[in-house]
Amino acid sequence: MNTKMAGFLKAELDASTAAEANGDMATAWRALERAHILSQAFAVAHTGVHWAMFRFAYRRGDVREMLGQVPRLLLAAPGSLLGRAPLGNTGGANVGIFRPMPIPEDLRAKLASAAERS
Repeated sequence: MNTKMAGFLKAELDASTAAEANGDMATAWRALERAHILSQAFAVAHTGVHWAMFRFAYRRGDVREMLGQVPRLLLAAPGSLLGRAPLGNTGGANVGIFRPMPIPEDLRAKLASAAERS
């Protein structure tokens, strides 16, 4: 992961932390979903985002989401390393684990921008 992509990822994770601290759980979760999309090509970061999602669910007492994150934690690194992570998937238990999804335009631009520097 280059420094530009790391910065984009950190910004989403920081936005999640800030939103949660302000009690805005919907925005906090959405930032984690966006971080997930950015992290999918990078095994360590991808797994780390799923861990952040698990911890968020734990703090909320969301057992369904915690259980949904367990297989994702196990499959994130292999999926990234093998190029099998479903692009655009937001990473939560509310979507199929192998379901590709549209990538928001602003994140598509960030992914392209970071790839130019590789």
